[in-house]
Amino acid sequence: MTSATSDFDRHCDHIVRQTDLLISHVTGAATSTPVPTCPGWNLGNLLRHLAGTHTWSARVVTARSSEPVPHDEVDDVAGPDDEDPAALASRCAAAARRLAAALRSTGPDVPLWTAGPGGTAAFWARRMAHETAVHRADAAFAAGAPYALDRWAAVDALDEWIGFSVSPEAPSLRGPGRTLHFSVGDGAEWFVDLSADPPAWRRGGGSAAVDVRGSATDLLLSMYGRPVGEGAVEVRGDGELFRRWREAAAFWLE
Repeated sequence: MTSATSDFDRHCDHIVRQTDLLISHVTGAATSTPVPTCPGWNLGNLLRHLAGTHTWSARVVTARSSEPVPHDEVDDVAGPDDEDPAALASRCAAAARRLAAALRSTGPDVPLWTAGPGGTAAFWARRMAHETAVHRADAAFAAGAPYALDRWAAVDALDEWIGFSVSPEAPSLRGPGRTLHFSVGDGAEWFVDLSADPPAWRRGGGSAAVDVRGSATDLLLSMYGRPVGEGAVEVRGDGELFRRWREAAAFWLE
């Protein structure tokens, strides 16, 4: 089994596992419970969004679409506040399993349309694994439950985010001396060079204008604009560059 295939299988497993954990966080909570990290949403909206996103992604993969697939009809978060939580959770769990099954039956290397760099089904396995993990954090915050992510998953999600941040579609922050270094310990480091043309990134360390450190989970949550404990993410150097980069890097979430 190649490393790419192993990662693909792990991402497929992660989609289902993170969905099940998300559901466990909200079991017993009302669907009207606000989700503070998704302003204007309640738990019902969050569950509908996740089920809809998984359904849409499965449609892209199953059809092996070469063009964008509209997602409005499957990503509708509206619904009654008194909707049966168990039924909504069941719908969410089923959508995750359908997506994982669609990905496995397609395989990682099949070319199809992707919403970011990649162009194969492997993109959707990775993207939906991390989409689900971050929304599990939203559910945990809403329910007052503890949240932690396996280190490999958090590191891989950071790898994805940092890679997206220098894609051609990203807002340009190019300029002399604009470099960023990220570290989560145990050898996991990233270096982003915004002075290059085009901007580039690599795994590894280096002297940079700003150095950002924290646990893999805390750094990931910070990247996605989710709250972390005071001092959990340490920023040394040009904090304004980090803030601007983080905002610009989120363009693909729009």
